[in-house]
Amino acid sequence: MWDPERHVKVKQRGSVLNMLRKLDKIRFRGHKRDDFLDLAESPNASDTECGDEIPLKIPRTSPRDSEELRDPAGPGTLIMAAGVQDFNRTEIDRLNEIKGHLEIALLEKHFLQEELRKLREETNAEMLRQELDRERQRRMELEQKVQEVLKARAEEAPAQQLPKGQAQVNNGAERRSQGLCPRVQKWFYEKFGEYVEDFRFQPEESAVETEEPLSARRLTENMRRLKRGAKPVTSFVKNLSALSDWYSIYTSAIAFTVYMNAVWHGWAIPMFLFLAILRLSLNYLIARGWRIQWSIVPEVSEVVEPPKEDLTVSEKFQLVLDVAQKAQNLFGKMADILEKIKNLFMWVQPETTQKLYVALWAAFLASCFFPFRLVGLALGLYAGIKFFLIDFIFKRCPRLRAKYDTPYIIWKSLPTDPQLKERSSTALSRRLQTASSRSCVSSAPAGLSRDEDVGRLHGAKKGNFHEIFNLTENERPLAVCENGWRCCLINRDRKMPTDYIRNGVLYVTENYLCFESSKSGSSKRNKVIKLVDITDIQKYKVLSVLPGSGMGIAVSTPSTQKPLVFGAMVHRDEAFETIFSQYMKITSAAAAGSDS
Repeated sequence: MWDPERHVKVKQRGSVLNMLRKLDKIRFRGHKRDDFLDLAESPNASDTECGDEIPLKIPRTSPRDSEELRDPAGPGTLIMAAGVQDFNRTEIDRLNEIKGHLEIALLEKHFLQEELRKLREETNAEMLRQELDRERQRRMELEQKVQEVLKARAEEAPAQQLPKGQAQVNNGAERRSQGLCPRVQKWFYEKFGEYVEDFRFQPEESAVETEEPLSARRLTENMRRLKRGAKPVTSFVKNLSALSDWYSIYTSAIAFTVYMNAVWHGWAIPMFLFLAILRLSLNYLIARGWRIQWSIVPEVSEVVEPPKEDLTVSEKFQLVLDVAQKAQNLFGKMADILEKIKNLFMWVQPETTQKLYVALWAAFLASCFFPFRLVGLALGLYAGIKFFLIDFIFKRCPRLRAKYDTPYIIWKSLPTDPQLKERSSTALSRRLQTASSRSCVSSAPAGLSRDEDVGRLHGAKKGNFHEIFNLTENERPLAVCENGWRCCLINRDRKMPTDYIRNGVLYVTENYLCFESSKSGSSKRNKVIKLVDITDIQKYKVLSVLPGSGMGIAVSTPSTQKPLVFGAMVHRDEAFETIFSQYMKITSAAAAGSDS
């Protein structure tokens, strides 16, 4: 017997199966359906979301079915009631499975949105869209300009009406001319359009150069590159100097003869051009692998140490100091040359610039009144005689050079900017000393001499110089160290810390080396050393850990077991040269007196 209620239930089951087939097509990327949580483990929010997007109604049993289930005497049997309950339970399970699939679909939607957002951020779609809009606007502006140009050309075309006969005669010529002009313009643009575009003015783009960070290896490599790049120039200068010094007599004689003949016959410029071509030809052969070495001065191959890979901190610091010292000396020489040239033209030393001024006027007048051939011949002959003969004599005789070599005298007399500052400060100090000495002399007794006045000025606080060190009155500090050099005396024979290191000032007189302690006013802490008693003097480095050559001077005497060290001396080199020169002067005088 056909049951309508049962038929309705089967129809609902078929719709549920169709919905399941459609949802089976929705998969999460890279995962299976079994990898996700069950419905019991899924969050509660997903149930609400699924219920919001796709409202589903759970099929309910009719009152008749419930009555049949409650009433055992109804038309259905107990077996049929149990079957209906099983069917309803399976429908609920299937609905729960549908909820799980919907939850998976929502999760997939969420992750796809995240991936889409990341892709948009990575590809900069907004920037590309803005650039595209700008290019589109630019294209529209260009099209508008082209249309305006075409309209202007059409308006400028002559609209004159010729007579009928003349129009018929010239009709073919006008057609040919109208077809010929675009062809000529097209041909001209194809041939010369690229060159015309090169002359279009464009705004300059200021490119900002990125500065490299400081690196010891990079600094050393740059110095080596500079040395290699300047090697051709230095070798050329050495060869010229060797020619002028007649290092090779035959080579210098041949060069002098060829040069003078070329200048006399007016071939000086062709000779120099031929030498340049010859040099380039030799360089070409060397680049092709030929071994050609021609030099007046024999080249000495320097041993290039390979750069170390792993350097300690102290080695890197020492390397940076060495390179910085070389760079300092190089930049100092270049600055001296540039400052001397600048001071020569800026009338800093008027008597020197005046000689250049007169020489330029003489050259100008000679070029105006004498032919160029005669002026060139005179200059060429003077340059050859000066380079090959006069310089050779001057280098061999320094006294003649100091008296008669005008360019050398002018160059040596030109001051640099530090020398000008030193001169101005020295002149100012002399003015102050002169004023103070005049005031002291005016207030001193009439029988007081100048040396006594200097001693009084030196010992204004502690007394005269000879009284401090218990010396004779004629012992005065040298002019170089009139104010002394600040340093610390390190006496290694003493064990007490107070006697081991003393701070003070070092003076040099004609016969003594005097150290005045600054901690105590008694003369016991002062140190006086005769220059004749010194057995050894040398530059000294107090702490070997620190980089550099040190800031100390070690002096050995017979009375001390260990040498006395004057450390922490800022002007160490100046003090060492003064002490050593005075020591050599005293020892040579003593040796001459003993021989006599």
